[in-house]
Amino acid sequence: MKHVGILAHSPDGSALCYLTLIREGHQRFGGYGYGDVTLDYIPMGQSMPAWDAGDYQTIRRTLATSIDRLKAAGADFFICPDNTAHIALEESGPALSLPGLNIADVVAQQAMEESYRKVAILGTRYTMNGPSYPRALDARGIDHMVPNLSEQEQINEVIFDELCLGKFTDAARSAFVEIIDRLKQEGCDSVALVCTEIPLLITPEASPLPTLDSTRLLASAAFEVTVAERGFPSWRGGTPSN
Repeated sequence: MKHVGILAHSPDGSALCYLTLIREGHQRFGGYGYGDVTLDYIPMGQSMPAWDAGDYQTIRRTLATSIDRLKAAGADFFICPDNTAHIALEESGPALSLPGLNIADVVAQQAMEESYRKVAILGTRYTMNGPSYPRALDARGIDHMVPNLSEQEQINEVIFDELCLGKFTDAARSAFVEIIDRLKQEGCDSVALVCTEIPLLITPEASPLPTLDSTRLLASAAFEVTVAERGFPSWRGGTPSN
């Protein structure tokens, strides 16, 4: 089995991805046997000034340091359960020291397999307005829609002030459900939960639309790589070739 390296940028989403990956191994193989997994975390707070300044190159270098440490620990490839971080990882620059799965491509591929035609995008304001999901969805002939500006601010505030700090409230859940329902009325046939903490708040049962859970989809894709059910990744940063 391949050794998976988890590049953690926000804690709860990374923890959910780790647990999903491990439990899938338990379900498939029984007992407690599974391949090696290493997680590396440089506190997200160190990168927040650069996020606020739009300095993606500085963030990329920080993330690349985590990848270097994963390689030193013996990882064969990496996953990053943080959608916003992929904006920086997709910046041009030196090749990353390990190949990795691109979360937007994993989610977009699932959307295509589910025959979705118009996907609502819920994530940080960086992700909702960033290039990763338009690129990945457009390449597969899938339309997308983001919340309006006031909704984006509300979502972003909940993510950074609550979800990334491990706080999940009924009020936040109700607000997100209301936004998803409005996007449904606008013609969306699914919703991509592309902040990796959102699936901890919005379950499939709570959502007015079918969900694309970026956290668990990435974990499942990584598991498939480890057991050779999915091709070994070749992406090493920069804009992926779809």
